Amino acid sequence: MNTLRIPRRISTAILNSLHSGVVPRIGLEYFAVGRKKETAILLSDLENIAQGGSVFRLIVGRYGSGKSFMLNLLRNLALDQGFVVMDCDLSLERRLSGSNREGLNTYRELMHNLSLSTRPEGGALPVILERWISQIQTEVARKTDCSPNSPAFQEALEREVIKTVNQLEGMIHGFDFATVINAYWKGYLRDDETLKGNSLRWLRGEFDYRTQAREALGVRVIVDEDSWYDYLKLFSQFAVKIGYKGLLVLLDEVGNLYKISNSLSRQNNYEKLLHIFNDTTQGKASFFGVFLAGTPQFLEDQRRGLYSYEALRSRLTDSRIIDSELITSTGPVIKLEVLSPEEIFVLLTRIQEIYASHYGISPILKNEELEVFLNELAKRLGAREFLTPREVARDFLALLDTLRLKPEIKFEQVIRSSNFKPSRQESEKEEGDGLTDILL
Repeated sequence: MNTLRIPRRISTAILNSLHSGVVPRIGLEYFAVGRKKETAILLSDLENIAQGGSVFRLIVGRYGSGKSFMLNLLRNLALDQGFVVMDCDLSLERRLSGSNREGLNTYRELMHNLSLSTRPEGGALPVILERWISQIQTEVARKTDCSPNSPAFQEALEREVIKTVNQLEGMIHGFDFATVINAYWKGYLRDDETLKGNSLRWLRGEFDYRTQAREALGVRVIVDEDSWYDYLKLFSQFAVKIGYKGLLVLLDEVGNLYKISNSLSRQNNYEKLLHIFNDTTQGKASFFGVFLAGTPQFLEDQRRGLYSYEALRSRLTDSRIIDSELITSTGPVIKLEVLSPEEIFVLLTRIQEIYASHYGISPILKNEELEVFLNELAKRLGAREFLTPREVARDFLALLDTLRLKPEIKFEQVIRSSNFKPSRQESEKEEGDGLTDILL
């Protein structure tokens, strides 16, 4: 019988994700393989952010090298360490900049996916604000002997709130951000759900017009296409002031910027990316990290990729005095290699352990049969480099399902059958999805 013990909720999420060809949001530690150097770099980045620094990282790799998994692993590590994390997949509707609020759409999605260790599924903005208020109440109660219902206690609370929001007013857009935070506090104090809800709407970027915000909150500005990135930096400062270690922004599928057909629009997005790069690398932001994932084409294509924008090319290109195969923690780009056959073998071993634990059975295949499975895949696909984790995992789970549900069928019958047709890697698109980008 399999000895691995894994909560059924987690094993279900893992197996469902692998069946569907996407990276699971939880349980990554149960089947992560390799990438120790890259993980060490990311852990060092978290340390720097927690100490007041800012980080920009672009994770680059071919399909199957592990970009999406790296971002999800970083997300889980950051949540465990007490960071606030936002994540978003870019698309044609969600970019860094656009004439139809594509940048604002990205901000809205990031705020929707705002996560804490106690709220990893997203939607954590109200939790953060409630924690802030609770902390203020606890601090005031500790410092004073007043009754919580007394006027003196309420006055002390008001002073603490003002103290927090005043610290934000010196930053760009800080006055309006602080005004809205203060409005949420007043809504809490008065038990005014409408005022609290309007404050949350403003912070999420859900007001379309300034007149709406002025009527609801008395502020004359809203989060818009030009300012949304500045509000992320403000939010990182607020998060730190109430006890979190910093804010991480994770952007996957950034190759969709490469797909923008209009050259001017594409350049505007690259200009926004340059602004973010300069902010984070020159120390203009603090307790803040931006991590992106893309393919080599997105980075290196000199006609449409980041290298087509000279200011980015000069900042992201490898140093000519450093071996390009070395992993360096000083440069902004982390380049990943495709998994080796040995690593894929370990992956399948761990997937089988999760599968056996989930169904309460002994492992179905022996190590020798795992090797035969991989060799047969490589032979039928034509080369081992086509063994990307997404296709291998899906084929492997299909094989395990067949052998579990039809015990009269033997492994050799399936693997040698002419009906055994491995999933073939799709023709390269600029950004893959799911397990094509799994890190192991």
